[in-house]
Amino acid sequence: MSEALKEAKIAYDLGEVPIGAVVEKDGVIIGRGHNLTEQLKDPTAHAEMLALRQAARQLGGWRLLGCNLYVTAEPCAMCAGAIVWARIKKLYIGTMDPKGGACGSVFNIPQEPRLNHHVEIETGIMQQECQDILKAFFKELRKKKSEEIQL
Repeated sequence: MSEALKEAKIAYDLGEVPIGAVVEKDGVIIGRGHNLTEQLKDPTAHAEMLALRQAARQLGGWRLLGCNLYVTAEPCAMCAGAIVWARIKKLYIGTMDPKGGACGSVFNIPQEPRLNHHVEIETGIMQQECQDILKAFFKELRKKKSEEIQL
């Protein structure tokens, strides 16, 4: 998770929502990503999607069998679906998202019994650090918005 947090810090420095993700197979990181939705003007450029894409290129195929995904915040529905389709073995989540999370909070797509693949999930990995970077980002964003309104 510390490597995913490094990715989240890169996103933070770029002014992106600070979420980071890494895909690991046999103890080796094969995919990394951080949010780039603003930079790329792409609603699919979430940390998880970018890490999954890089891992698929590394392995030469879309099935990421035996791979684990570490992400600093609970994935959304789009990312949760991609995690299932990529056949991720285990998902490690830093902090949950009670408003938009799709891996146990609002929905639980990776463990939906009607789907053909199920992902093991473990939450609370470096939870405080993952929460702190998000809180700092949104506090700073609210301050900027408040300053803009006062102008």
